[in-house]
Amino acid sequence: MSRLPAVLSRREFPAAELDALRLDGEVYRVDDCAVPVDILATPGLRATVLCGQLPDRFIAEQHSAAWVWGAAPHPPVRHEVCSDIVARARPVLGAPLRIREVVLSPADTTSLCGLVLTTPVRTAIDLARSVSTWNEVEARILAELMRIGGFDAVDCARAINQRRNLPNKLVALDRLAHSDSIEWSA
Repeated sequence: MSRLPAVLSRREFPAAELDALRLDGEVYRVDDCAVPVDILATPGLRATVLCGQLPDRFIAEQHSAAWVWGAAPHPPVRHEVCSDIVARARPVLGAPLRIREVVLSPADTTSLCGLVLTTPVRTAIDLARSVSTWNEVEARILAELMRIGGFDAVDCARAINQRRNLPNKLVALDRLAHSDSIEWSA
């Protein structure tokens, strides 16, 4: 008996066959792909799934990175990616991506199973700065990123304060302060 590959996409099977495999209980859905039921959904697996969907030079960030790390239960509807401003990556027409150009330091990203994504600390900083509607779900994602990355709100605030010209810095510091009930100065 042959074994299915770890990640099945529409490149290997038509959508109807993937749906049939899922209905038969052979696979479960991970983002736009299918995975055999005997394989656990780990950060490495989610990174592999997302890596197959992103063009080169794009870096998974914000909710997409939080999902890969396991801090968010579901992938975003439109994956959030960035490109280092020096990389000059071009957007892909028609791709369901939200793309930003950002300034990144080497410490802001890491590679996991071929996917380049923001570290848990950078992901937490970007979410605290960028999410327009902050609610309990976002606060839980932030807390889970802290647990996964082994840092706390003080470490995150310190990292924010070390950066120059960071938009929404005060918003992020306020959100972090409420995450641990600690007051920060900007």
